[in-house]
Amino acid sequence: MQLEHKSRLLAIYNSYVMSMWDIIYTFTTWIASIHDRMLRINDAGGWYFDDKQLHFIAFGIFGMLLIFVLYPLFKMLAKRDHTMVITWLYVFTVIIVLAFAIEVGQWYTGTGVMESEDIAYGITGFLVMFLIFAILRGLYHGIKSMVQKDNRKTKVYSREDLNQ
Repeated sequence: MQLEHKSRLLAIYNSYVMSMWDIIYTFTTWIASIHDRMLRINDAGGWYFDDKQLHFIAFGIFGMLLIFVLYPLFKMLAKRDHTMVITWLYVFTVIIVLAFAIEVGQWYTGTGVMESEDIAYGITGFLVMFLIFAILRGLYHGIKSMVQKDNRKTKVYSREDLNQ
């Protein structure tokens, strides 16, 4: 009975999840359409940049757009003492890139099978472990704030002060 249940869940999961090849193909065709559009704009504008020059321009513009969007966000988070959020965003990005790089590397070198499930499990592993860390960190800071002595100066009021 449990095996049937697992098989049905796996079938449902597989019907919604793209295979690794589908993900790569979709991403590649999307990038190729952007590339073709850039070439048409380049030729229509009479600039005739070569492929390397277009990569230089496109990555430069894309990187600067990310800077203009992310810098104010990270600055706001840092002012509010949310450095853990900034750290998490950076690490999560590295985890995603690493997960894809490992799978592509396995395919290219023939040392393994490229599967989207490996990427999903890898990213999920990080998310679960970070959730455990976040809960433990929250408990630590909660207990610390309850135990820590309050060093703020308090004013002692007399009866006369209260009656005024």
